[in-house]
Amino acid sequence: MDINQHPRTGRAAVLVIAMILIAGIVVVALLRDRIVNSPQYQVSIVGQGKISYQPDRAKITLGVQIDKATDATMALADLNKKIDAIVKAVSQLDPAKIKVETQNYSLSPSYDYVEGVSQVGGYNANQQLLVEVTGIDQQSTMVNKVIETASQAGINQVLNIAFDTTNLENLKQEARILAINDAKSKAGSLAEAAGVTLGKVVGWWENIVSGPMYDGKAYYSEVGGMGSGGPVASTPNVPVGDQELIMEVTLNYRVK
Repeated sequence: MDINQHPRTGRAAVLVIAMILIAGIVVVALLRDRIVNSPQYQVSIVGQGKISYQPDRAKITLGVQIDKATDATMALADLNKKIDAIVKAVSQLDPAKIKVETQNYSLSPSYDYVEGVSQVGGYNANQQLLVEVTGIDQQSTMVNKVIETASQAGINQVLNIAFDTTNLENLKQEARILAINDAKSKAGSLAEAAGVTLGKVVGWWENIVSGPMYDGKAYYSEVGGMGSGGPVASTPNVPVGDQELIMEVTLNYRVK
């Protein structure tokens, strides 16, 4: 027998033993993971909370459109004169609750086509004002008064009216609590019906399904439509009404 075969046989035996040990360690680790970290089953329950509220703030977008003024200077002069009168008249209604700011301002040439040739036929100017009115829950006709007063002072565009609330965060919290309670109630009923036991809540998230509603309305001048510069045809009637905040909360429960 060749004596040189003994070292090779010894190394092979050591290698086999090492592989067996490694395989054993892997098997033990897998079994331990199965025992200690057993699969966790979860179920998601959605609850809904609904709060009715009366808006206490309105944001009204008003505009003045000047069409085909002889030159740019005249267009701006006419526009500025009307805007100054509108801001003064509207602000005087209730300075503590009415804020007026410029939202958009533009000046551009108006082109006419004469015998196929484009020529400047005048200048158009436009300025939009954002009027924020608070306390409309106590003065329900204030939005109507703002539009009527602004019309008498020279506006010829009412582009949008948006209603919302200054108490949004508190309303969200109320709706959130209602949604959580609704989800908990559903979880108990569903678990009983399914014959399972629910553990702790392991996760959650929320979503606003419906928030402050925006009621966009446009009023047109009596003569020539929007942009003609005429007064609003009649006293506007813009009812505010009640609105809803709807929030959904999803709770993730661990199933025991």
